[in-house]
Amino acid sequence: MEETSNNSSEKGFLLLGFSDQPQLERFLFVIILHFYILNLLGNTSIILVSYLDPKLHTPMYFFLSNLSCVDICFTTSVAPQLLVTMNKKDKTMSYGGCVAQLYVAMGLGSCECILLAVMAYDRYAAVCWPLHYTTIMHPRLCASLASMAWFSGLVTSLIQCSLTVQLPLCGHRKLDHIFCEVPVLIKLACVDTTFNEAELFVASVVFLIVPVSLILVSYGLITQAVLRIKSAAGRQKVFGTCSSHLVVVIIFYGTIIFMYLQPAKSSSKNQGKFVSLFYTIVTPLLNPIIYTLRNKDVKGALRVLITGKALGPQPRD
Repeated sequence: MEETSNNSSEKGFLLLGFSDQPQLERFLFVIILHFYILNLLGNTSIILVSYLDPKLHTPMYFFLSNLSCVDICFTTSVAPQLLVTMNKKDKTMSYGGCVAQLYVAMGLGSCECILLAVMAYDRYAAVCWPLHYTTIMHPRLCASLASMAWFSGLVTSLIQCSLTVQLPLCGHRKLDHIFCEVPVLIKLACVDTTFNEAELFVASVVFLIVPVSLILVSYGLITQAVLRIKSAAGRQKVFGTCSSHLVVVIIFYGTIIFMYLQPAKSSSKNQGKFVSLFYTIVTPLLNPIIYTLRNKDVKGALRVLITGKALGPQPRD
């Protein structure tokens, strides 16, 4: 058994992706390439304007910059290798490359789960405690919360992936997925994976259900506060600010919960591929679109960044 497992280590994996549907694969190649480029441009722009424009030196944009950084790294850990694999007949991915992708992708995905919950708390503090907002969300706390998100994601990835790579794969090399992911690798194991599945489920609850619960509580309190605002314009302004974050939360958590909070051997092949494609490629692009198209401050800062000069005072949200 150990010999056949080493065989996989030497030869790597065949990352099948959508190779059984050549026309779909060619179409997805173009879509993924465009999404990846737009993702890099959009999220890099958010990081730059948040850093360069003094008006955006606030906790909200600090966390948004962290989210953009996570999204760039998260998509980069998957998209380039996927594009290379889709564009050649040899679908082989080295064992080391697969393990590296496993660690990085899961660490960044877990980090984003915590970061979105932190951003919900930031919105709660801004709406429910506006007079004390700068005191509550002081720079030291913001830095600590962001560091906690990054650190917790990397630690859980180290634990999860270390347990996964120790499973004997018995020579199986065909990875019927778009990238190396824990639930997919568990399917290749030829031993009892009950412990791994249980441990993955517990970690998924901690990084998915708990943050979602905190986000729902935060937005429940925000809703109560907004309903007490007498001005219709004031209510619309607050809902507009928070709805962007809520849309990102629903899309990201909805797809990733589908992938991780189910038995590792239960999902259909193509269904799992498209779900993974969505939260690794599509969702990271939605963040800059949703946050910038509805935000006059960011659009104004982008104009200044592109033209090199201010175009006059911009109306605020």
